[in-house]
Parts: sequence; structure tokens; C-alpha cells
Amino acid sequence: DHPKHHPGHDHNLKAAYFHVLADALTSVLAVLALTLGKMFGWSRLDPGMGILGAVIIARWALGLLKDTSPILLDKTIQEVHSFQIRKLIEADSDNRVSDLHLWRVGPDDYAAIISVVTHFPKPVDHYKRLLTEIRRISHITVEVNQCMSEPCILPKSDTL
Repeated sequence: DHPKHHPGHDHNLKAAYFHVLADALTSVLAVLALTLGKMFGWSRLDPGMGILGAVIIARWALGLLKDTSPILLDKTIQEVHSFQIRKLIEADSDNRVSDLHLWRVGPDDYAAIISVVTHFPKPVDHYKRLLTEIRRISHITVEVNQCMSEPCILPKSDTL
């Protein structure tokens, strides 16, 4: 079960839209409650409309939290992207990816922090160039660690 993601969907715009709607809704409910309260003497209508407005706004807020929490908790990254990064880095020389963090930084953009262990280190730009075919990564940070002894690079099946 993967979280829903709609490419190009802007959660900030959605939150701003709901904020404006919530302001408008609470204003309309307040005017309606005060008008009906004055016309018919319904003094409890104002607090009742306040509670109704709060319930509607809470429902919107929970929906927005449900949509954005997976993004903030890095749950939206499909395993295929992580696998592809590992495959491209580890296909070059004797590199092993010892740590990888991948997260969404925009509607269709990712950032990556990659830690590489190798006996034959190359400049950071070399590892970044290995990932140029993954167009969704707009920011890459690479840490390169040189291994001086044979056992420091585990067989691929033992890496994360």
C-alpha cells in the first residue's frame, strides 16, 4: 500500500486554499448565526455554528495531514528509485552504497544524500555524473569514504 502522490500537486497551494475557504466559511456561519439568532432569539445558534465550523475545518486539516505526512516522513519514495541509485553507483568500480537518504523536495523533485565506500575513490562529481539519468533528483550530496583494507566492503547481499 503506497501513499497517494499526484505529480505536480502542490500541497502548499491546497493548504492556502483551505485556509481562505475556512476564513470565508467561519465568517458566513457567524453572520448566519447572528442574523438568525437575532431574528428568532436563538442564542445558542452562534456557539453551535462555531462548533460546526470547527468540525469542518478539522476534517479538512486531517485530510491535509494525511496527504502531507508521508512526504514529511519520507514514505513517498518508491523503492525503485533507491534501487536504481544503488545499482548505478555500485556498477562502477568496487563502490558500495553504505547509506542512502532520499526524500521529496518538490512535487516531482527529490534530494539524495549518498555515502559511498570504495577502495578507489573518485571526485564527488564522478558519482553525481553516474546518476544523471535519474532526472527527478534535483539535489545530490555524496560522501566518499576510502577503504584501506579488504574487509571494509561487504558483499552486495550484506549491504542495505
